[in-house]
Amino acid sequence: MYKALRLNIERKINLTDEDWKFIVEKAEFIKLKKNEFLQIQDSNNSYEGFILKGAFKTYIFNDSGNESVIFFSFENEWMCDLQSFYHQKPTTYNIQAMEESEILVISKANKTLLFEQVPKLIQFHIMMVEKANIAIQQRLLDVLNKTSKQRYLDFIERYPSKFKAINNKNLSSYLGVSHEFLSKIKRSC
Repeated sequence: MYKALRLNIERKINLTDEDWKFIVEKAEFIKLKKNEFLQIQDSNNSYEGFILKGAFKTYIFNDSGNESVIFFSFENEWMCDLQSFYHQKPTTYNIQAMEESEILVISKANKTLLFEQVPKLIQFHIMMVEKANIAIQQRLLDVLNKTSKQRYLDFIERYPSKFKAINNKNLSSYLGVSHEFLSKIKRSC
């Protein structure tokens, strides 16, 4: 069941069977139904997670009370509310399953123990944080510099097999456009 996680880690660092045993002992398997939450905004439970199956949206409720989707996360991807996880602050985001999903999560305390037991995981961690920072910067640049249509086309290109599973409400929120404008974008493509 955890094979995808091991493959993901071993693309960057080599693991012994003993290293792997420590990782499995510290990871928790969570199964979520569609629309169930892994994390609720302003709560005190934050995890770093690796998605085995399914899809998630990470979002906030803005000042108007509307949902603003920040990220989508899919199988074989990592996700985390970085500030909450690393600084043990209340969570910033809601993380909700968009379909039946399975995820392996690790708490901050267990991650700290893993760093002591398997120090080479620190190198993997640094690479993960670098990748997350690049994704956040790219998302910001896209919002500031690309049209809604360009962001839509980029999204389709990045997730060709997943974008059809995302409803118009979530996709329009992610793109920062109305449902009507998303329909116009789709018709023009």
